[in-house]
Amino acid sequence: MNAPVKLDTLPQWRLDDLYVGREDPRIETDLAAAKAANDELIKLKGRFVAMRGEPLRLGELLDHGVTLYETATNGLWGVGAYASLAASVARDDAAWAKFEGDLRTRSSQIAAESLFFTLELNQLEDNEIEMAFKAHPPAARWRPWMRRVRLSRPHELSPDLERILIDRGPAVANWTRLFDETLARLVAKVGGEKLTLPEALNRLSDPDAARRKQAAHGLAKALEERTPNLALAMNTLAFEKQVEDRWRKYPDPAASRHIANEVDADAVEALEAAVVEGYPSISHRYYALKAKVMGRKTLDYWDRNAPLDTAQPRTYGWDEAKGMVLESFSDLAPKFADTAQTFFAQPWIDARPRAGKQSGAYSHPVTANRHPYVFMNYMGERRDVLTLAHELGHAVHQTLCSPLGTLLADTPLTLAETASIFGEGLVFERLLAGASKAERMGLLAGKIEDGLNTVVRQIAFHRFETRFHAARLEGELSPDHISGLWLDVMSESLGPAVKLNAGYEHYWAYVSHFVHAPFYVYAYAFGDLLVRGLMEKRREDPKAFAPLYEDLLAAGGTRTYVEALKPFGLNPREKAFWAAGVKQLERLVDEFDELVG
Repeated sequence: MNAPVKLDTLPQWRLDDLYVGREDPRIETDLAAAKAANDELIKLKGRFVAMRGEPLRLGELLDHGVTLYETATNGLWGVGAYASLAASVARDDAAWAKFEGDLRTRSSQIAAESLFFTLELNQLEDNEIEMAFKAHPPAARWRPWMRRVRLSRPHELSPDLERILIDRGPAVANWTRLFDETLARLVAKVGGEKLTLPEALNRLSDPDAARRKQAAHGLAKALEERTPNLALAMNTLAFEKQVEDRWRKYPDPAASRHIANEVDADAVEALEAAVVEGYPSISHRYYALKAKVMGRKTLDYWDRNAPLDTAQPRTYGWDEAKGMVLESFSDLAPKFADTAQTFFAQPWIDARPRAGKQSGAYSHPVTANRHPYVFMNYMGERRDVLTLAHELGHAVHQTLCSPLGTLLADTPLTLAETASIFGEGLVFERLLAGASKAERMGLLAGKIEDGLNTVVRQIAFHRFETRFHAARLEGELSPDHISGLWLDVMSESLGPAVKLNAGYEHYWAYVSHFVHAPFYVYAYAFGDLLVRGLMEKRREDPKAFAPLYEDLLAAGGTRTYVEALKPFGLNPREKAFWAAGVKQLERLVDEFDELVG
């Protein structure tokens, strides 16, 4: 039961369904096909505006134009996905880094030639587009995509300025690449060992307090040595964003993310307020209870995710984790389990940790005419089982909505996290159901901590980003300044029972979301609390819930978050909706409190 997982037996993906290597001739063939579709689209330049007053011809032209646009997108995204996937397991390989960078540049140059397309569509009025859809009904299938395109209408620049931003994109992206490669090469000296970033972070959950402390100090030192480069990358990308936001007249740094997510700023503010109001009753109270269980007055930061039991934690072999995930998905509906099973049957999962592989986990959708790939670093702990469920939830979601095509399947982050967090919840229920009374406290603690990490911690990250970008308006921030902001927001969220010992000030430096996707992080809290509402609905009527839930996932990005939740009787625009989710987390803390006694 507690035998260590044999890492060398864990699955590695094969990317042959995409390409067999950097020299695969299909790469050039697919890039050429994408360029050909894009060239056909370019021939339509000026005709969309010229068709004003002719609804039927405009409708036919819209249908043809968006179809060409999607064809080009499939080709470019497919090649780009291959480069990203292959490079993510070889961040120490300069050849893969060059390949990824060069492909990004080439794809960007091809896509830039059709920049006019969405700009020209946004010159049309809403009623002109709607009349075209009515005159030529096949074009109406693109209505959800058009809705999302038009959200950016008030913030578009001239064609020349838009082109400059696209052309500079690959160069700007190299700052993100520098950040990733710096962390991928990080080695933390922990006692006589040299640990990668994922290994060091995993060690912070070790049952041995001395090993946790040693890992925390080793990681802090390794991060501190790299903060000048990591801070420079963050500062540079924040300044680039600042300039673009100013030209586009966004009201605040998070506005572009809200548009991409199709959420109202008011809804995010209500979410943030509900979570922050819950800090004392959830995170502050829980960590005080955990300190009591561990015989302490306060916890050191490396104890935050420590197991309550000093015995070696329960480990789960790959086959055991696979079985739990499939059984849990099957309880919801056989279709979910059958879809997930495909990823185990095919070489579409990369779970084996190894040198050069970046940290983290994701499910890459590639394109709707391909299939997703799942990436993670499996160590055999309970959290890894839940991560497997999380990423397979994404993969099932991406598969179910793939018949829509790439443009319509593309789901805003706030809804994209729904299936993943739901998958975690299903597996946890199975873990808890099979637990003895003695195991229940540990599992409940783990579930609360997962909730804190997904809700409280991510909102704290969001508040850190907000303060960082606000301060960046006044000039470049030193690593010490960034660290000060980090300590302020983390202290506020964790509460007085957690000591932020020396070294923790550098821990902002490993959170890659800050450079990959500014203001991405609130989507995790959004998704978690949203799923809590959905799971309540499932408990009320499991049989009726399954088809509604499958319909939500299969709709991809065709519905707004308000439209998607309406069939369940949920309204995410109300603060009470978010407060109810926070209250559910508080009830778990109540249950833990009762067990502590």
